[in-house]
Amino acid sequence: MKKDKTTTEDELRPEYDLKSLQVRKMGPERKHFGRFVVQLEPDVAEVFPDAASVNEALRFLIRITKENNETIQRVGTDT
Repeated sequence: MKKDKTTTEDELRPEYDLKSLQVRKMGPERKHFGRFVVQLEPDVAEVFPDAASVNEALRFLIRITKENNETIQRVGTDT
């Protein structure tokens, strides 16, 4: 038995509007929603074994900075 060759039309249906679609990038330039990717310099990356340790160090730095700013503001208003 031979199979019948079906001809397909080379045109899309009118409801497919390709001009309204957004282009999805692939690779490192691709957007990741709800998440940031930060590339560390090699000398910094040597100090941190994983992402959790980087986050811990950054949270510590944020806390210390906030505490210092509050102390400076209190001292400035006491005079």
